[in-house]
Amino acid sequence: MPLQLREYQKNDFIALKNIIRKTWRYDEFSSPKTASRLADVFLSSCLTNYTFSRVAVLNGKPVGIILVKDIARHTCPLPNRFRQLRAVLSLYLTKEGRAVSKIFENVTGIDRELLRESGKNYPAELALFVVSSSCRGQGVGKALFRAALDYTGQQKLDEIYLFTDTSCNYGFYEHQGMRRRCEREHLFHINGKAASMRFFIYDCKRTKSLHGKGAST
Repeated sequence: MPLQLREYQKNDFIALKNIIRKTWRYDEFSSPKTASRLADVFLSSCLTNYTFSRVAVLNGKPVGIILVKDIARHTCPLPNRFRQLRAVLSLYLTKEGRAVSKIFENVTGIDRELLRESGKNYPAELALFVVSSSCRGQGVGKALFRAALDYTGQQKLDEIYLFTDTSCNYGFYEHQGMRRRCEREHLFHINGKAASMRFFIYDCKRTKSLHGKGAST
Protein backbone atom coordinates (compact mmCIF):
# COMPACT_ATOMS: atom_id res chain seq x y z
CA MET A 1 0.00 0.00 0.00
CA PRO A 2 1.24 3.55 -0.71
CA LEU A 3 2.16 5.93 2.06
CA GLN A 4 -0.84 7.69 3.59
CA LEU A 5 -0.92 10.83 5.75
CA ARG A 6 -3.85 11.47 8.06
CA GLU A 7 -4.69 13.14 11.36
CA TYR A 8 -3.66 11.54 14.64
CA GLN A 9 -6.14 9.02 16.08
CA LYS A 10 -6.26 7.63 19.61
CA ASN A 11 -5.55 4.10 18.44
CA ASP A 12 -2.20 5.31 17.01
CA PHE A 13 -0.85 5.90 20.51
CA ILE A 14 0.78 2.54 21.27
CA ALA A 15 2.51 2.21 17.88
CA LEU A 16 3.86 5.77 18.07
CA LYS A 17 4.88 5.32 21.70
CA ASN A 18 6.96 2.28 20.71
CA ILE A 19 8.61 4.23 17.88
CA ILE A 20 9.56 6.97 20.35
CA ARG A 21 10.87 4.43 22.86
CA LYS A 22 13.12 2.84 20.24
CA THR A 23 14.21 6.10 18.57
CA TRP A 24 15.40 7.71 21.80
CA ARG A 25 16.74 4.39 23.16
CA TYR A 26 15.03 4.61 26.52
CA ASP A 27 15.79 0.94 27.24
CA GLU A 28 19.52 1.68 27.25
CA PHE A 29 19.32 3.68 30.48
CA SER A 30 16.25 2.30 32.25
CA SER A 31 14.32 -0.90 32.89
CA PRO A 32 11.73 -1.99 30.30
CA LYS A 33 8.83 -0.87 32.51
CA THR A 34 10.37 2.57 33.08
CA ALA A 35 11.27 2.88 29.38
CA SER A 36 7.63 2.27 28.50
CA ARG A 37 6.47 4.84 31.03
CA LEU A 38 8.99 7.40 29.74
CA ALA A 39 7.71 6.99 26.20
CA ASP A 40 4.16 7.33 27.51
CA VAL A 41 5.02 10.60 29.29
CA PHE A 42 6.83 12.00 26.28
CA LEU A 43 4.11 11.26 23.73
CA SER A 44 1.21 12.23 25.99
CA SER A 45 2.99 15.52 26.76
CA CYS A 46 3.47 16.25 23.06
CA LEU A 47 -0.22 15.56 22.49
CA THR A 48 -1.08 18.46 24.80
CA ASN A 49 0.94 20.79 22.59
CA TYR A 50 -0.35 20.83 19.00
CA THR A 51 -2.91 22.29 16.63
CA PHE A 52 -1.99 20.22 13.57
CA SER A 53 -1.13 16.53 13.28
CA ARG A 54 -0.19 14.15 10.53
CA VAL A 55 0.52 10.48 11.03
CA ALA A 56 2.32 8.54 8.32
CA VAL A 57 0.73 5.14 7.70
CA LEU A 58 2.51 2.45 5.69
CA ASN A 59 0.97 -0.97 5.10
CA GLY A 60 -1.76 -0.11 7.58
CA LYS A 61 0.64 0.75 10.44
CA PRO A 62 1.67 4.15 11.85
CA VAL A 63 5.35 4.73 11.06
CA GLY A 64 5.78 8.40 11.97
CA ILE A 65 4.13 11.53 13.25
CA ILE A 66 4.55 15.29 13.04
CA LEU A 67 2.86 17.82 15.31
CA VAL A 68 2.80 21.60 14.84
CA LYS A 69 1.54 24.19 17.29
CA ASP A 70 0.06 27.48 16.16
CA ILE A 71 0.97 29.25 19.40
CA ALA A 72 -1.73 31.93 19.25
CA ARG A 73 -4.53 29.44 18.52
CA HIS A 74 -3.45 26.55 20.75
CA THR A 75 -5.76 25.12 23.39
CA CYS A 76 -5.32 21.75 25.05
CA PRO A 77 -8.33 19.38 25.24
CA LEU A 78 -8.89 18.19 28.82
CA PRO A 79 -8.70 14.46 27.95
CA ASN A 80 -5.19 15.01 26.57
CA ARG A 81 -4.16 16.85 29.74
CA PHE A 82 -5.57 14.10 31.95
CA ARG A 83 -3.71 11.44 30.00
CA GLN A 84 -0.47 13.38 30.44
CA LEU A 85 -1.05 13.70 34.19
CA ARG A 86 -1.76 9.98 34.54
CA ALA A 87 1.44 9.15 32.64
CA VAL A 88 3.54 11.47 34.81
CA LEU A 89 2.06 10.06 38.03
CA SER A 90 2.75 6.51 36.86
CA LEU A 91 6.39 7.40 36.19
CA TYR A 92 6.79 9.00 39.61
CA LEU A 93 5.54 5.89 41.42
CA THR A 94 8.99 4.28 41.28
CA LYS A 95 12.40 5.45 42.47
CA GLU A 96 13.90 4.76 39.03
CA GLY A 97 11.13 6.70 37.34
CA ARG A 98 11.69 9.71 39.57
CA ALA A 99 15.43 9.60 38.93
CA VAL A 100 15.08 9.33 35.15
CA SER A 101 12.45 12.08 35.07
CA LYS A 102 15.15 14.50 36.20
CA ILE A 103 16.76 14.07 32.77
CA PHE A 104 13.56 15.33 31.15
CA GLU A 105 13.45 18.25 33.55
CA ASN A 106 17.02 19.15 32.60
CA VAL A 107 16.20 18.98 28.89
CA THR A 108 13.12 21.15 29.38
CA GLY A 109 15.26 23.72 31.18
CA ILE A 110 17.84 23.68 28.37
CA ASP A 111 15.11 24.18 25.77
CA ARG A 112 13.80 27.19 27.65
CA GLU A 113 17.29 28.68 27.80
CA LEU A 114 17.74 28.17 24.06
CA LEU A 115 14.43 29.86 23.32
CA ARG A 116 15.38 32.83 25.49
CA GLU A 117 18.78 33.00 23.84
CA SER A 118 17.17 33.13 20.40
CA GLY A 119 15.52 36.42 21.39
CA LYS A 120 12.53 35.65 19.17
CA ASN A 121 8.78 35.25 19.58
CA TYR A 122 7.91 32.54 17.11
CA PRO A 123 4.32 32.09 15.88
CA ALA A 124 4.66 28.31 15.47
CA GLU A 125 6.53 25.35 16.93
CA LEU A 126 7.25 21.95 15.45
CA ALA A 127 6.32 20.10 18.64
CA LEU A 128 7.10 16.49 17.63
CA PHE A 129 8.64 14.80 14.62
CA VAL A 130 9.62 11.14 14.66
CA VAL A 131 9.83 8.42 12.01
CA SER A 132 10.38 4.71 12.55
CA SER A 133 13.92 3.56 11.77
CA SER A 134 12.39 0.72 9.73
CA CYS A 135 11.31 3.06 6.94
CA ARG A 136 13.84 5.88 6.96
CA GLY A 137 15.18 6.77 3.54
CA GLN A 138 11.78 6.13 1.95
CA GLY A 139 10.61 9.74 1.92
CA VAL A 140 8.34 9.42 4.96
CA GLY A 141 10.05 12.22 6.88
CA LYS A 142 10.02 14.55 3.87
CA ALA A 143 6.30 13.93 3.31
CA LEU A 144 5.48 14.70 6.94
CA PHE A 145 7.69 17.78 6.97
CA ARG A 146 6.12 19.11 3.79
CA ALA A 147 2.64 18.61 5.28
CA ALA A 148 3.70 20.65 8.31
CA LEU A 149 5.02 23.48 6.13
CA ASP A 150 1.85 23.45 4.05
CA TYR A 151 -0.11 23.92 7.26
CA THR A 152 2.01 26.87 8.40
CA GLY A 153 1.50 28.43 4.97
CA GLN A 154 -2.27 28.00 5.10
CA GLN A 155 -2.35 29.56 8.56
CA LYS A 156 -0.02 32.39 7.46
CA LEU A 157 2.55 31.46 10.11
CA ASP A 158 5.69 33.05 8.70
CA GLU A 159 8.24 31.32 10.95
CA ILE A 160 8.55 28.01 12.77
CA TYR A 161 11.07 26.64 15.26
CA LEU A 162 11.95 23.32 16.86
CA PHE A 163 14.20 21.82 19.50
CA THR A 164 16.48 18.91 18.69
CA ASP A 165 19.74 17.36 19.86
CA THR A 166 22.57 15.04 18.92
CA SER A 167 20.49 11.93 19.69
CA CYS A 168 18.39 12.79 16.62
CA ASN A 169 19.01 13.09 12.89
CA TYR A 170 19.32 16.87 13.21
CA GLY A 171 21.07 17.11 9.84
CA PHE A 172 17.68 16.47 8.24
CA TYR A 173 16.54 19.96 9.22
CA GLU A 174 19.57 21.55 7.61
CA HIS A 175 18.88 19.61 4.41
CA GLN A 176 15.35 21.05 4.51
CA GLY A 177 16.66 24.61 4.68
CA MET A 178 16.32 25.27 8.40
CA ARG A 179 18.87 27.35 10.27
CA ARG A 180 20.57 26.43 13.53
CA ARG A 181 19.83 29.45 15.70
CA CYS A 182 21.42 28.50 19.06
CA GLU A 183 23.10 25.50 20.68
CA ARG A 184 24.18 24.34 24.10
CA GLU A 185 26.18 21.39 25.46
CA HIS A 186 25.21 19.51 28.60
CA LEU A 187 26.82 16.67 30.56
CA PHE A 188 24.42 14.05 31.90
CA HIS A 189 25.17 11.36 34.49
CA ILE A 190 23.15 8.22 33.78
CA ASN A 191 23.65 4.93 35.64
CA GLY A 192 27.04 6.06 36.86
CA LYS A 193 28.23 7.07 33.38
CA ALA A 194 28.78 10.56 31.97
CA ALA A 195 27.29 11.39 28.58
CA SER A 196 27.68 14.68 26.74
CA MET A 197 24.97 15.94 24.40
CA ARG A 198 24.44 19.07 22.34
CA PHE A 199 21.03 20.70 22.12
CA PHE A 200 19.85 22.98 19.31
CA ILE A 201 17.07 25.30 18.30
CA TYR A 202 16.40 25.46 14.55
CA ASP A 203 14.10 27.83 12.72
CA CYS A 204 13.02 28.85 9.24
CA LYS A 205 10.91 31.48 7.52
CA ARG A 206 8.25 30.67 4.99
CA THR A 207 10.04 32.89 2.47
CA LYS A 208 13.07 30.61 2.43
CA SER A 209 13.53 27.65 0.12
CA LEU A 210 12.82 24.50 2.10
CA HIS A 211 13.39 21.84 -0.51
CA GLY A 212 16.57 20.16 0.65
CA LYS A 213 18.31 17.12 -0.79
CA GLY A 214 19.98 14.14 0.72
CA ALA A 215 17.97 13.87 3.96
CA SER A 216 17.86 10.38 5.39
CA THR A 217 14.75 10.70 7.53
